[in-house]
Amino acid sequence: MHASSYEHMRRLVDAHLQPSSPLAVVDIGSYDVNGSYRTLFTDPAWRYTGVDLESGPGVDVVLHSPYRLPFATSSVDLVVSGQAFEHVEFFWLSWLEMLRVLKPGGRVFLIAPSRGPEHRYPQDCWRFYPDGYRALAKFGSCDLLQVSTDWEPDSDPGSAAWGDTVGVFVKRPLRPREYAFQTAMRLAGRLIPGGGR
Repeated sequence: MHASSYEHMRRLVDAHLQPSSPLAVVDIGSYDVNGSYRTLFTDPAWRYTGVDLESGPGVDVVLHSPYRLPFATSSVDLVVSGQAFEHVEFFWLSWLEMLRVLKPGGRVFLIAPSRGPEHRYPQDCWRFYPDGYRALAKFGSCDLLQVSTDWEPDSDPGSAAWGDTVGVFVKRPLRPREYAFQTAMRLAGRLIPGGGR
């Protein structure tokens, strides 16, 4: 992870989280290739779980599919993900699954690249802008509290090639029609090869 991504997440933690308040945190794409957000979630009242598709440093739970999370519905206070969504072929299905496990009123801290070199782990499919995050909020029937994009290169040489879009989303209670739509989309995701395991 580039240093500017870590700084983005640190600022989100500082601005939105209360120290010593109980918090169940799930980090989507937690494999520590060259850095981890885990060090930002060490408050004794916080329970951090890192998930990824492969076992390794930073990973507590290995997923069988990026479209199914092994957590109960409405059981998580905060979902974080950085530098992962660009690698998920059908990120909108992962998005709905992230919202499923989130409690109403819970938040998502999402950081995804708006620019940067191709980096295939195992594929590199997407880049994101503020309108994309607004579309995710609409698709997931949640509220987008804030969104920003790095339009200028970062002063850190290791981060200069990268730009990120950073967003904070809040889950609101779903109306029956929204719930039915999201359930249908999740079921459709199980038809994707590798999505139904």
